[in-house]
Amino acid sequence: MSNRLLDLPPLDLIRSFVAVGRNMSITLAAQELCLAQSALSRRIQALEAFLGYRLFVRGHRSIEFTNEGRRLFRSSDAWLDQMGETLAALRPTAAQHAVTISASIGVTALWVLPRLGGFQLAAPEVDVRVAASNRFVDLERENIDLALRYCKETDAPDGAVRLFGEALVPVAHPSLGATAIEDPLQLKRHVLLEFDDVSRPWLQWPAWLRGAGAGKHKPKGFLRFNQYDQVVQAALAGQGVALGRLELVRPLLEQGKLTRATRNVHTEVNYAYWLIARSDPVSPHAGIVRDWILAEARRIPR
Repeated sequence: MSNRLLDLPPLDLIRSFVAVGRNMSITLAAQELCLAQSALSRRIQALEAFLGYRLFVRGHRSIEFTNEGRRLFRSSDAWLDQMGETLAALRPTAAQHAVTISASIGVTALWVLPRLGGFQLAAPEVDVRVAASNRFVDLERENIDLALRYCKETDAPDGAVRLFGEALVPVAHPSLGATAIEDPLQLKRHVLLEFDDVSRPWLQWPAWLRGAGAGKHKPKGFLRFNQYDQVVQAALAGQGVALGRLELVRPLLEQGKLTRATRNVHTEVNYAYWLIARSDPVSPHAGIVRDWILAEARRIPR
């Protein structure tokens, strides 16, 4: 082996690092791991001491990856996802009969989980396991029953069912008073919350601002996040204006927790959300979950 096992950092330190990276918040990561903030901070410091370089740049109310931290996170996050899915697939007895749904972290947090409580009340006999991952999983190899995928129609696999399309609309907490972020005067007063995924530029502010005719104007600043649900949480906390993916933030708009921050009609893109199944026909319980997902998608206004 090129690397001895003793040269690798302890798993607890890696888990703590990934939790902070996914949340970009010591507070939220500590809650997820059931640790005190101080204990989690010590774990991150211990990992940095072990590695010999810094992983985060700590600001007054935010943290950002260093270049080394970003590279390590991409590898560690994917590895822990794969390990978790493998361990879950190997669990004995009832867990083997659970219906597994795979979706991206953002779609899981903003679309699947808010609806899951209602499904559990309606179908208590069906056990569901949610596998949140930003990579395209192999359903057959990883024993996943259903997956929600985000792609163009030309990239959707055979048998995929279109759930709903993608539309973008700026959103903000009502307290910010943002009503037309494309207005240069409003733009320079507000921080823009950016989804830091360069592989999807259509989900980032520069593309939207250019389309709104405000591409040459500058905002007050940017706050960037590596997970989309973090962008939405920051918007709910009043930290800036987010580029909302309409079907993921629609319930928050309907509840008045967020408001539209533009006079323009939302922008539609040629990507959509698709439901795919591992096998045909699906198992009876997987069929119940599939029908529930399709019914939830049909409730979306057209």
